[in-house]
Amino acid sequence: MKFKTLYVYGTSKMPTPDYSVDLDLGEPPPELQDYARQHCGEDPETKLQAIYELREMIYGTSNPHLLPPADNYTHGEIVNYYQFKEEHPELFQNIFPLDLQTIGDANLKKLFIDKISNFVKSFLAYDPWLHNLANQGERVTEFGNFPGRWDPKAIPIEDLFRATILAIELGMMEQRTQILGGQAIFDLEDIGTQHAWQITPSVASKIIKMLVSCYPTSTHAIHVINHSWLFDKVYNIFKPMLTAEMRSRIYFHGYEISNLHKHIDKEHLPSRYGGIWPDYSYTIWFEYLRKNVVIAKEMLNCGYKFREEEFDPEVARQLKEEGIAIS
Repeated sequence: MKFKTLYVYGTSKMPTPDYSVDLDLGEPPPELQDYARQHCGEDPETKLQAIYELREMIYGTSNPHLLPPADNYTHGEIVNYYQFKEEHPELFQNIFPLDLQTIGDANLKKLFIDKISNFVKSFLAYDPWLHNLANQGERVTEFGNFPGRWDPKAIPIEDLFRATILAIELGMMEQRTQILGGQAIFDLEDIGTQHAWQITPSVASKIIKMLVSCYPTSTHAIHVINHSWLFDKVYNIFKPMLTAEMRSRIYFHGYEISNLHKHIDKEHLPSRYGGIWPDYSYTIWFEYLRKNVVIAKEMLNCGYKFREEEFDPEVARQLKEEGIAIS
């Protein structure tokens, strides 16, 4: 699952558009703030008070049943997040992100294509229905061909969870992603029985918790493509765990990629799905991690570990000067 953030500039549909690997950590533009106010109940004028009230809830000095439902929902999301971490410490403790390159070396990493070109112009004409969200800067998470290429004997399924969690937590650093959420694409080409046997009820439960209930980010739609009859058997494991609302967000396209284009514009897809993007090496993303001190701090705060030699020397120097332990 290769994690890359692609920023497209202009409206050209050339085969190799310009891109940069980056996370958008700045303040959201006014148009996005207006959207957050209307659809997420976020108001910059009351943000500090809302954060204070949430902290009071977390520390137990407030009465949750007296607070508005939105506050209870936020508190519940935080509880779910930390319960998930407590239930599965093996996915969070002593994780060295750059060690997960082995998954990329096995040709499994296909993750996160982003489109934010002409954002203000497109956002002013924004249609709030879900099938248009991907055209407005929403994240598109692509699990490209991972089941078919995955060798369970070489790479434990826990490493796939760790890589996915890393990508989600990096994405959550962006206010844009927090507000707009995202969509996921599962490419199940070449899935075999050796892969299906790995999807136990426990694994299915973890997947649902990661994508739906235990992370403060919205998955507006899950698109399943290139799936065969074998997936129907696997999906039966998930069904009892899905609410009606969750099931309504899952779209099965089979081998008809043109159906996917009804939900996600070609400008946001790689060429193998009829889009405009080529495949880029996942290594450019790891180079970005090594050289960005802001991301390094955030990841260390999240509990991730690094070896000093894994950072760019300048990043390591800045971290040391600020007294931040690297591992």
